[in-house]
Amino acid sequence: MSIRFTVIIFLEVFIMTIDEAVRIRIQELLKKENMKISQVSLMGGLTPSTLYDFMNGTTVHIQVNTIQQVCAGFKITLSEFFNKNYFNSLK
Repeated sequence: MSIRFTVIIFLEVFIMTIDEAVRIRIQELLKKENMKISQVSLMGGLTPSTLYDFMNGTTVHIQVNTIQQVCAGFKITLSEFFNKNYFNSLK
């Protein structure tokens, strides 16, 4: 019983929300493309504060149309953005 309880707690820690996964993906793309949040925001038609607020947690959730604008800033499709295994196991 104790081992099962420990496993459940352990798994719970590593299951992320959609918003956490989106933050991770944006960080990956920023690093890969060597870009700053302000650059991606402006290229996608967002104000930099919109993306900064989401990335630092001031804004908890992100809308699909905002993700679409982020994708435009990175010059990728929504499919390319969500093409990561961690989007398949979210809570």
